[in-house]
Amino acid sequence: MHLHLNGYFKPSQNRPEVGMQAIHKAIFNALKPVFIVYGNGSPGVSQDGKIITYDANIKDSDHYPLLSYAPPIHPENLGNSAFKSRYGIKYPYVAGAMAHGISSVELVKAAANAGMIGVFGSAGLSLMDLEKAIFRLKSEAAEIPYGFNLVFSGTPDQELAIIKLYLRHGIRIVSAAGYLRLTLSLLYYRIKGIYRKTDGTIICPNKIIAKTSRLEIAKQFLSPPPEKMINQLVDRGLISQEEATLAENIPVAEDLTAEADSGGHTDNRAAISLLPSMIDLRDDLFQTYQYSTMPCIGLGGGIATPRAIAAAFALGADYVLTGSINQSCLESGTSSTVKQMLAKALQTDVVMAPSANMFERGIKVQVLKRGSMFPQRAARLYEIYRSYESIEQLPDDVKNEIESRIFQNSFDDEWEMTCTFFESYDPAQIKSAENNPKRRMSLIFRSYLGKSSKWAINGDQSRKKDYQIWCGPSMGAFNEWTKGSFLENPENRQFETVAMNLLLGACICMRRQWLVQGLAWKNVHKKMYLPPEVGKYKPILLSEINEILNN
Repeated sequence: MHLHLNGYFKPSQNRPEVGMQAIHKAIFNALKPVFIVYGNGSPGVSQDGKIITYDANIKDSDHYPLLSYAPPIHPENLGNSAFKSRYGIKYPYVAGAMAHGISSVELVKAAANAGMIGVFGSAGLSLMDLEKAIFRLKSEAAEIPYGFNLVFSGTPDQELAIIKLYLRHGIRIVSAAGYLRLTLSLLYYRIKGIYRKTDGTIICPNKIIAKTSRLEIAKQFLSPPPEKMINQLVDRGLISQEEATLAENIPVAEDLTAEADSGGHTDNRAAISLLPSMIDLRDDLFQTYQYSTMPCIGLGGGIATPRAIAAAFALGADYVLTGSINQSCLESGTSSTVKQMLAKALQTDVVMAPSANMFERGIKVQVLKRGSMFPQRAARLYEIYRSYESIEQLPDDVKNEIESRIFQNSFDDEWEMTCTFFESYDPAQIKSAENNPKRRMSLIFRSYLGKSSKWAINGDQSRKKDYQIWCGPSMGAFNEWTKGSFLENPENRQFETVAMNLLLGACICMRRQWLVQGLAWKNVHKKMYLPPEVGKYKPILLSEINEILNN
């Protein structure tokens, strides 16, 4: 039987090693190529040598028929180099924002120090608390890349106040999430300060990384700002006519994350369907508008294991974005109780529940259901809201149910606390409820939903059954992957260790797959099969990762 199917391989020095253990070790040594050869009746592996194309005259015993080959790959080689260069990062990895400061200053700093980029979770914070976070990052992380979150609220004054705060402090990267349409404030942020260099290059200092699961919203972000909205900004004196003219040449978003089945606000989209559609849309719009630089498309939602990251890059993602799993890391801004609960989650332990900030519209968020009654109680409040026009209309048994089981407080006291909160956060909300009983009922119900996330973040043990914990099925996938390793314990989940394990693990998965595909068509495949455990990656210590990558 002739086995010289891909040509021959000549090792540099030592003869190829035989056995699955040797092949496993070679696949794991990601910075060197892998040559699988056939010799003396069994497969072997080498990482040093050269490939020689088929030659019928080769008879040298030092030449081995080559069965399969995988090139070296470093985590730095993953993703799109333009994206990494744009944000000054080493790895195409974004630590996505999680509201109320769960994506904390510490988490953002950890991401930047690891050669990645983190986004501070600003949603739900007051302007005062948000500014405190800005001051901290400017003083403690002035030279490293980071971004701040901006979630669609439907409240123009509040959004504009946040945008002005970002512009005043020179925040150059914003993650825009949950948008149902473009807003003037968002366009103001993007366009303000745009200029043309002497060589004709247009520089847009403020970058937006959009995040959406809807193609119609993605199209708005990947297109130039609408002319009508640009003119409105000029009329209001927010941008100059020159800035307006230059804005016609740029997309609204510098880059865009396709949001699959994630925690929090999500449309539960399937990544394998969503990402290719987003990439095709980007390509079409780039061809139409001929931008000077192409927007990058990343993938978020479900990114929690090495195989998931390998699959994302295989599908064409320029970068990946993680969310739920970061919440369980040491640096996140949530309580240790929540981290322990997340560490026990399975992929099926999540459910959709009413959203606090979009309660009236019936918009839902994905949350953890294991260990919490929040999903059922929030759903019950929304059912009652849909059925009645005011608190006064509620039957006595329904009132008692809400006050005793859910609020653990009276309606009057809840309304007083609701007013206190909105007076500092968004006074317009209280004003809108003054002559609108249904609106007043909605704000009180929203108050419970809002406090439930804070009880979780603060670790309030008296309200543990009411914790609202934003979480997608990726959390369960991560727990399954780390089971039996040191990362099974949440006390060991340092952000950089988690992220680097995922990236290096993705490289290992890719190499094994390349080798399997190289063997798949050969008539020796039955004799030379790479079982799944060969190259299977289990979490290792950060020190060991650095040793692998530095050698």
